[in-house]
Amino acid sequence: MAGTGPDIQDIDTTRPHPARVYDWFLGGKDNYPVDERLGRQIAAIDGGAPKAARANRAFMRRTTRTLAAEAGIRQFLDIGTGVPTEPNLHQIAQSVVPDARVVYVDNDPIVLAHASALLRGTPEGVTEYVQADARDPHTILEQAARVLDFDRPVALSLIALLHFVADEDGAHDLVTTLVGALAPGSALVLSTMTADFEPENVRNGIAAYAAGGVTLVARSHAEVSAFFQGLDLLEPGIVSVADWRPEVPTAADGPISLYGAVGRKPTP
Repeated sequence: MAGTGPDIQDIDTTRPHPARVYDWFLGGKDNYPVDERLGRQIAAIDGGAPKAARANRAFMRRTTRTLAAEAGIRQFLDIGTGVPTEPNLHQIAQSVVPDARVVYVDNDPIVLAHASALLRGTPEGVTEYVQADARDPHTILEQAARVLDFDRPVALSLIALLHFVADEDGAHDLVTTLVGALAPGSALVLSTMTADFEPENVRNGIAAYAAGGVTLVARSHAEVSAFFQGLDLLEPGIVSVADWRPEVPTAADGPISLYGAVGRKPTP
């Protein structure tokens, strides 16, 4: 399922890619000058962008640990994986539940090129990688079903993904299709950009991404809530990712313009 690795010609180095810009924000090396250039433009507009990337990564770690340790979930489907940055989701999950099964999904050839880093899990567990577009949920579910048992709870992670998918491009259909395939007791983990806290900075950042050919969408609290329709939100609900069950008190050094939340699919 993981594939054989992309030809370097498959990697478009002429246009920025969100996964690689995110990697640059996190201090990674798996990006290209075009990604760094856009990253620097965004950081110049919003100096908190790298901080937001780190806060989002920490949100992933906390939610994964919570669902593995407290909810007993042993299957994870992470869509929009991005360039591997340790600790990866499977490392968190399998540190709590060694036999956890994890499927990563992304559509950037550079992520596939580094997929081997995503596949080093515990002997008891399973980690796999699917090369697919997030806008094709049926293919994702078909491929993931080779590893995951969709009759049992699955944690679906859409971390920093949906702000790259506009409503008119099927953002809600995407979530509805994926969540609809999950068994009761499953969870949706979601983080996405908002302009509720810093409207001017976020608008300028969206414009910079658009100039680089990347769609970016900011959603209000109410718009983010719509993705969790029919799910039971875990406390503290939909909040800035930095405020979702922080392990230590965070310094008040400016808002993080990403909402994050976890919703459970009700059991009969």
